[in-house]
Formats: sequence, C-alpha cells, structure tokens
Amino acid sequence: MSDVRNLLGEYLRARRELVTPDLVGLPVSARRKVPGLRREEVAMLARISAEYYLRLEQGRDRRPSRQVLAAVARVLQLDDESHLLLLADENDPAQRRPRVRRPRETVPASIVRLVESLPVPAFVEGKYLDVLAANSIAGAVSPRLTPGRNRLLDVFLDPAEQALFEHAERAAGALIAGFRRSVGTDVDDPRVIELVGELSVRSPLFRQLWARHDVADLSGGGVTLDHPQVGPLAFDRDKLAIAGADGMLLVIHQPRPDTDSADRLALLASLAAAPAGA
Repeated sequence: MSDVRNLLGEYLRARRELVTPDLVGLPVSARRKVPGLRREEVAMLARISAEYYLRLEQGRDRRPSRQVLAAVARVLQLDDESHLLLLADENDPAQRRPRVRRPRETVPASIVRLVESLPVPAFVEGKYLDVLAANSIAGAVSPRLTPGRNRLLDVFLDPAEQALFEHAERAAGALIAGFRRSVGTDVDDPRVIELVGELSVRSPLFRQLWARHDVADLSGGGVTLDHPQVGPLAFDRDKLAIAGADGMLLVIHQPRPDTDSADRLALLASLAAAPAGA
C-alpha cells in the first residue's frame, strides 16, 4: 500500500455513515449497531460486489469507473458527485497533480478599488477563507470583516461573530462545506493543516461538522444578521469568482428589497462615520 492518504476512502466512509437505511428503502432493525449504511448495503444498492466496494474504501482500486462512482454517489445521496470524482482522480497515481507551493494571495489593485467604491458591504475572500480586502461598511456590519481575519476562525471561535447570525450552526456548516470545496484535495497544505488543527482543538462543533465531509460550492444566497446596533439586516449575498485570481471570491451583501434593511444599513453607515463620542 502507498503512504498516500486515502482521501476517497475517508470521504466514502464519512458519507456512508450519514445515510440511514430508511432513506434508501431498507428495513430498520432495533438491533442495528452501526451508524448509517453497511458497506455491503451500499454495494447492493449500487449493484457492485461487496468486495469491490471494500477495495474502494480501502484505496486498493485506484481507477474506479465513472459509472461505478455515479452509482455510489446516487446511493450516498450526494447532490453533486464532482468532489467524489476529484478524490478518485487523486487516488489514481496517473491523475494525481504534483504539490506546488502556493504564492501569497494578493488582491488585484483594481478589485481593491472596486470593493472600496461599493455602497454596500463587500470583501474579498481567499482560498483559505481569509479576508483579503474589505470596505468600511463591511467592517461596520462586523469588525471581523477586515483584512487579516479568517472567516472559519471567527465563525467558530468568536462569540460576537456567532451572535450575528440568525442560524449560527447552519452558517458554520455551510462555511465548512465551502472550505472543503475550496481546498479540494489539498488537505496536506500547511495552511489547511494549521486551520483544521486549531479549530479541531478549540471547537467541538467544528470537529463534529468536519467529520461529516460535507462539500458545497462557496455560493451566495440569503443571510440575515442580527446587528447589535441597528437590529436585523437581511441581505442577498453574492460570491463572484475573480478572474485571474485563483480561489479568490468577491463577496457582496445587498440589502433585500422587501425589507427595511437598506434604511438600517444607512443608519449603521452614519453611526460608523460619526466622530468618536458623538
């Protein structure tokens, strides 16, 4: 066996343990002792042999067919099988990409100017969810939305940041799933090891959610924040890839038009701009 980490097997085991028998039409026994599905149950539902599925989890089949992976993804109820395919390629020595040292993330000057010119909260998020640039209104919404901060560390470890979110645990789960998508198979990257190590030690919630191996796009959507000064702020959040800047996203929060969030945001901006003590 190679000393290369079996990322595909780790992912399959984690996802298998999250699928309960009733979700796939299997009878549920009170004497059942394993979480989720057994290996042989996955194999049966995917119409492959139990021995072959065991080889997949153990990393002994380096080149599974796309048809087999699609069948397994269906059984494990994966919304998107692209991450599964990526991990399978990483298990294949012929497909594995050489590790390269990533340069320091630098936001293009034009994007920095764009962020500063926007009248709504905006910031640039790097591959590791570091805040690389932000405008002043973003900092007024959250003091953690300033360059040098990291979204994972703040959402999981800072009580003030957690208090902003209407559904903090849901937001944390989405952040982890997006982080896994962002780093892909680069789980041995020193920066990834540093972040995961610190959060695993300091946050039981992170350990619980990280073990699920959830993966999702770092996409936008609605978010509601409970600001301590102006109350609820409902935003449409968009995350836009920055051309030529690998892994960087421009994150823009626009007040929802069906709420009074634009007025509340304007009040917050005026409070932030007022002289100290005014």
